[in-house]
Amino acid sequence: MSFKEVVDLSELEGWELRDDKLSREYLFKDFMEAFGFMSQVALYAEKKNHHPEWFNVYNKIKVDLTTHDKGGVTSKDLDLAQYMNTVFLKK
Repeated sequence: MSFKEVVDLSELEGWELRDDKLSREYLFKDFMEAFGFMSQVALYAEKKNHHPEWFNVYNKIKVDLTTHDKGGVTSKDLDLAQYMNTVFLKK
């Protein structure tokens, strides 16, 4: 299932399709704020049994979402991306 078949990219602010993955970078005021975001998202991801590929350096988090066993972006990725955006906006 390709990303274009799933959702219009304009519905996910800040996200883009790169290498068959949904990708975004988040910037925070400091490490603690970034770590708090990751902690909150990690609890949700564990509940959903769908985990992001992410990389953190100080106040920056780079995220890639894909459903490996489906070979691309699925509704699981869209749900997690929307959740991440919601958490980010509440910071």
